[in-house]
Amino acid sequence: MTSPDESRIDPAVVATLYLDYADELRAFLVGVLRDRDAAGEALQATFTKAMEAGHTARRETLKGWLFRVAYNEAMALRRRQKIHAKSLEKLGWHRTREQETPDDNVSRGETISKVRAALDVLSEEQKEVVRLRIYEEMTFAAIAECLDLPLGTVLTRMRLALKKLQREVHEDETGT
Repeated sequence: MTSPDESRIDPAVVATLYLDYADELRAFLVGVLRDRDAAGEALQATFTKAMEAGHTARRETLKGWLFRVAYNEAMALRRRQKIHAKSLEKLGWHRTREQETPDDNVSRGETISKVRAALDVLSEEQKEVVRLRIYEEMTFAAIAECLDLPLGTVLTRMRLALKKLQREVHEDETGT
């Protein structure tokens, strides 16, 4: 089942698993997520995990293992979507397109410009933490590991960056 180096599953086995179970997994994921596009994303992540860690599953339990991985990927995707929705709500961008007014579009554009300009006041270290957290949606623990820093350092950089951003945006709004 695994390749000669025994650390990865044979790609031919994953291809066979895909042919055998992709339709069934996709239907399962659509049922869990209620969204065809999200199900496709979770399915892709499932088979990526199969390439990375499929060698750890026993051959007789591979189908069950795939469904467990698919479910976990669906839940992770759902959590990321909730975090994204909460972020938009905090920023006041939670209106649907039908609810938006022209003023909303202008206001959103101005806010984006202010935040981008405010990012220039951050140190390179702070910018990197903000980028990984906001744009890459990494956890603070993952950022600490990625940057080879203590978790406390990453948290401090983020806290200080947010204070600076808040101060810069507020100063820009009040003109002080």
